[in-house]
Amino acid sequence: MKRNSAVRWWSKPIALSGQMHYLSVRDHIAGRIAAGDLPKDGKLPSERQLQTGTGIARGTIREALFQLEAEGLIYRRDRSGWYVSPPPVVYNPTRWDGFMSYVSAQGRSPMTETLWKRQIKATQHLSGIFEKPIGSALYALRRRRYIDDRAVLVETIVVDPDLAPGLLGYSLDGSLTSILKTVFGVSVARNMVRMRPCALVKADAEGLKVKSGLPGLNVVRTSYDAKGRVVEYDEEYWRHDAIIVQVDTGVT
Repeated sequence: MKRNSAVRWWSKPIALSGQMHYLSVRDHIAGRIAAGDLPKDGKLPSERQLQTGTGIARGTIREALFQLEAEGLIYRRDRSGWYVSPPPVVYNPTRWDGFMSYVSAQGRSPMTETLWKRQIKATQHLSGIFEKPIGSALYALRRRRYIDDRAVLVETIVVDPDLAPGLLGYSLDGSLTSILKTVFGVSVARNMVRMRPCALVKADAEGLKVKSGLPGLNVVRTSYDAKGRVVEYDEEYWRHDAIIVQVDTGVT
């Protein structure tokens, strides 16, 4: 959408109701998104353009944009402005499809960026998960994952080095699942997945390049091989607008 057309729809009068004015502005922009005046991943006018000719305070405009961001209708890119959120991907936690696989299968473009990888010592928490003594060597890696060039997920993964010796010497910017299977002959037979809504704060908000306090989804996955050994322990923090959890179940 061209910038001047975006300004034209905004220049139409806004009915400010008795409610808080930022909600009226929010409703106006949300209505334009629903009507298709702002396409998915289309850029919104700047805050200054949105304010021009409306008589609405800049702070009110900003509150409306923050509200829309919290609802997942729009998102902000660093030093670029506000954009309409693209459609979320569908995630089925009962299947063992890696991120690269299920995102590609939905016609989207996945990418993985390894932020760091290192050997660590098992804490009391990790000792209980991997059934190893406290202080035992484990592999850990931190990755940021993208869909269509937008950061949607940061994760910290811990792997048992006894099952994948030398793993940290490999590039981990692709599918870890594929490396474990093809290089080390390790396959996952069972996943235990726990999910909860959360606020994105500190390192996780920074990793996703979002404002601290925005809603997110925390997914913790423990993966076991056929012998019941823990292969990997993965803690993920998702943007709340990037994913839909869908599970198909039989009824008995």
